[in-house]
Amino acid sequence: MLKVLKAGFFTSIQDKGRVGFASIGVPVSGVMDFFSSDLTNHILNNSLDAAVIEITLGACKFLFLENTEIAISGGNFSPTINDKPISINQRIIVEKHDVLSFGKVKYGVRCYIAVKGGFLSEIKLGSRSFYRNVTKNFLLKKNDIINYNTFDQDLRDSNSLIKISKNHFESEIIECFKGPEFDLLNKEQQNILFEKSFSLSIDNNRMGFKLNEIVENNFEQILTSAVIPGTVQITPSGKLIVLMRDCQVTGGYPRIIQLTENSINILAQKTTNNKFKFKLIP
Repeated sequence: MLKVLKAGFFTSIQDKGRVGFASIGVPVSGVMDFFSSDLTNHILNNSLDAAVIEITLGACKFLFLENTEIAISGGNFSPTINDKPISINQRIIVEKHDVLSFGKVKYGVRCYIAVKGGFLSEIKLGSRSFYRNVTKNFLLKKNDIINYNTFDQDLRDSNSLIKISKNHFESEIIECFKGPEFDLLNKEQQNILFEKSFSLSIDNNRMGFKLNEIVENNFEQILTSAVIPGTVQITPSGKLIVLMRDCQVTGGYPRIIQLTENSINILAQKTTNNKFKFKLIP
């Protein structure tokens, strides 16, 4: 078991999310950055569907109540065990009563903790992912206890360290496809969309990212239609909204572009005022 000593800014349990429940209005949810989550489970030879802890901008502290193996991937928030620095992207042994802490943000916005076999939080609609009004909790809080299977067979730290390209955290190119209402954009608006640098506004969370810049238009709202993570909507005011993992399942704003899966992962590691450009791919 794991005890939360300090919950941090926005910390939750996530897996690959809920698929097949859009018809009853339930979002997919799941980890914001599939790439980093998959990596941390890969390191432990876990199923890629195993639940992990998603941490936003660090400032967390956890007490391990049983022996296990862990791995941490994604953003680097200066992790320590019992106040001794540890590496990310590496298999690490933790013992009963060890304390895992996160401090200064070196890069990235979200990191992931995996334990051997995955965290064993409650399953709702086929997933362990936290989501308000679906799971009992939607955020981890101080003194929460999270179950995992004890693992203490031939425990031995690994010296192998996986090196990850910083491009995942520093890229300013967000690839996308044309959305269903892309053709509402005239040539000038298309040029603005793909030539201008955009940046995240302070209004960004797991549901979606509003951008600071605008693309002027006089579009009317469309009939409520399906949306998915990575859908980019344009509002009558010209603001763009990039829908993320906890987004609603329908929307009434034109869907002008759709991000690639990799671009959703990259965008999940950006924060307020970080800049990027959209790139249309065939």
